[in-house]
Amino acid sequence: MPRFSGLSLIALGVIVGAGGGYWYARQPTSTSVPTIAASDAAPAVERKVLYYRDLSGAPYWSASPKQDANGRDYVPVYEDEEPAFGPGGELRKPTSPKGGSRKVLYYRNPMGLPDTSPVPKKDWMGMDYIPVYEGEEQQEGNTVKISLEKIQRSGVRTEVVEARSIVEPVRAVGTVTHDETRLTVVTMRSDAYIEELFVNKTGEHVHAGDPLFRAYSPDIVTVQVDVRNGGSEQRLRNLGVPESHIREVRGGKNPMSLVWPAPASGDVIVKNVVNGQKVKAGDELYRIADHSQVWIVADVAESDLPAIKIGTRATVTVRAYMAQPVEGQVTLIYPELKTETRTARVRIEVPNPDGRLKIDMYADVVFQTGETVPVIAVPASAVIDSGQRQVVLVAKGEGRFGPRPVKVGRRGDGYVEVLDGLSKGEEVVTSATFLIDAESNLKAALQAFAQPERSK
Repeated sequence: MPRFSGLSLIALGVIVGAGGGYWYARQPTSTSVPTIAASDAAPAVERKVLYYRDLSGAPYWSASPKQDANGRDYVPVYEDEEPAFGPGGELRKPTSPKGGSRKVLYYRNPMGLPDTSPVPKKDWMGMDYIPVYEGEEQQEGNTVKISLEKIQRSGVRTEVVEARSIVEPVRAVGTVTHDETRLTVVTMRSDAYIEELFVNKTGEHVHAGDPLFRAYSPDIVTVQVDVRNGGSEQRLRNLGVPESHIREVRGGKNPMSLVWPAPASGDVIVKNVVNGQKVKAGDELYRIADHSQVWIVADVAESDLPAIKIGTRATVTVRAYMAQPVEGQVTLIYPELKTETRTARVRIEVPNPDGRLKIDMYADVVFQTGETVPVIAVPASAVIDSGQRQVVLVAKGEGRFGPRPVKVGRRGDGYVEVLDGLSKGEEVVTSATFLIDAESNLKAALQAFAQPERSK
């Protein structure tokens, strides 16, 4: 065994003596003061863990206990440590619970399932149930209760349900086209030879009765002779001969050629004849379009079609005259969709007395689809849409909120029509709905509404 030197023994004695003196000095002077047993100590205040943060201060968080890459445990952040913001946006320091303790009402499932326990327990994965304290959010059936402080901190806003007019103009782009009911084709019902053209340019404007061309037709001349010999004038009418020419024949004349008048007023958009040409019966010689009224054919998205009906008013603005819109109305919704764009063609008739609208002009169309009849409506931000069902959060007062399934209709001006599920005067949450979902575990309350209906 190693031997201790004399100096070492002296040092050891000094240390032991000093320690014994310190222990004696710390003992109570009276033996009447009882010693407090560990079992009689005041219980520690249970505090709700909101989340766990990285020990180094890096922006990493976790909803459950976790370790970083170096094996260090994440630090729990308790509810009374979470910073809050004052009314003016200033950061307020966390406050400890009043009185140092809070009453636990019950314990809820950590995964948000509708399962509570009056005593602490663990779920099937070994996760502790979360305590719910008095004054905190609590879920009773389909009603969620949130403390007023958290409502203010989360920026929850509500609005009273009212009746209002839903107006959402449907916008589309279109093209100016001919009014098909105002097109006229000029043709002859017998073979003929063109002797002279009076209208020899495409685009010329003509009036009804203006001469278009002079033609010689052997068939018409033959019938003229029969009419002069007592035959029926109806044969000339059957050949499309103008009444002015028939009157000449009736007066005893036998003109060898006839002047063909324009049957309607408008612009010549097609000209298929030249001087000296032989034309056959049925050939299209001219096509005349009356542009005093035109069509706007707009491409409307498939989703907007339910809002458009025959007679719906529309405002048309062409790029050349942005400050001069034209009013018209829908006269036809074509029965097919364009598969490439999933749009339907909608026809609008608009007046064009000054000829300002030119064929093939692009036009911006605004359909006035709004109705003046007020309907029950809520802000669009109040509707939680899962894709299968729509739900709103109804404010019941004193921090209590309940989900309500609704059936929605038209949308417009930031509001949604509610066809079923709400009544006028009820109050709905319009902002911070996702915060209510996160802080009060609203998913459990909404679970019943998210389940698909069973077929009967």
